[in-house]
Amino acid sequence: MNAVTESAHQGSAQKPAFPFAALIGQSALQQALLLAAIDPGIGGVLVSGPRGTAKSTAARALAELLPHGQLVNLPLGASEDRLIGTLDIETVLRDGSVRFSPGLLAKAHRGVLYVDEVNLLPDALVDALLDAAASGVNTVERDGVSHTHEASFVLIGTMNPEEGELRPQLIDRFGLMVELQNCFEPRVREQIVKARLAFELDPAGFRAGYAQQQAQYLERIRAAREALPRLSFDDALHAHVSALCIDAAVDGLRADLVMLRAARALAAWDLADAVTTQHVDSVVEAVLVHRRRARGATPGSSEAGQRVSSADSAEPGPLQQDSEGGDSDWGYLPAQPVGTTHVKGVVPLPLKKR
Repeated sequence: MNAVTESAHQGSAQKPAFPFAALIGQSALQQALLLAAIDPGIGGVLVSGPRGTAKSTAARALAELLPHGQLVNLPLGASEDRLIGTLDIETVLRDGSVRFSPGLLAKAHRGVLYVDEVNLLPDALVDALLDAAASGVNTVERDGVSHTHEASFVLIGTMNPEEGELRPQLIDRFGLMVELQNCFEPRVREQIVKARLAFELDPAGFRAGYAQQQAQYLERIRAAREALPRLSFDDALHAHVSALCIDAAVDGLRADLVMLRAARALAAWDLADAVTTQHVDSVVEAVLVHRRRARGATPGSSEAGQRVSSADSAEPGPLQQDSEGGDSDWGYLPAQPVGTTHVKGVVPLPLKKR
């Protein structure tokens, strides 16, 4: 796609988006996306998986839950100027004023920047969008002239590992990663297909059935964002995070920082009074799956870069209560082996009545 697209609103000419609340079998992905929506400073979510695993559907669904409900696509052929914007140097020389033409980073502010096949982008573009995702600002410099603007967005990059991997130095800069697998559970496949057919037959009617749950998601994200500044980390929590990251033999300190931020976002979602080790253990897999490396491995290498996942060692999350009070097993993502490191599994984020 070569044009910026926005997620559908009620009354918009755009095709309506599949509701986030209606996603089936995507608990790990839903959790990662919600955490990034609560705290975009986490640095974005990398979603790896084969074709047809609802990667783009989930990205569009999340966009509706953000303040401006905007989804901006970064096409593969985009130039750096189109991504970060341009400065009119002639105007500066002529009258001393800076004329800035915004790029896709500016358009994505307060929304979702979606990059399909991010592993096929030039490294320079990946660097630029990751810088903006982590800092929340974008700076354009030309011939000694600079312009800075806000660029706080949820970065979602997707890739099919069959088409190549990101360099370890880049993959590490994504805050969270989720590895999707094909679903081979008949009951779950049937539920997914039935939901998709119902949505295609009557999008408005299908979305109406999830309107209340969607509204609850909106309110919970808003409340969680407000709660973030009130949550801090005690020494015991720092020690727990450090131990996990050391055991995973990660490079640098980015994993520690992301793990703390993700745990805080989960605590905010839970409306908890404090960030606990349980919150840390619930986000650890998404933080470490692309950073964990074997003892003695060369710096910069990771198990994700070697196409080895650790999801199989994770314990399955418990059944969650859906908004109607019934059992709702969202996850079909199978576990995957991880060498010698074992961590607790991802715990889905069910809606809780306040």
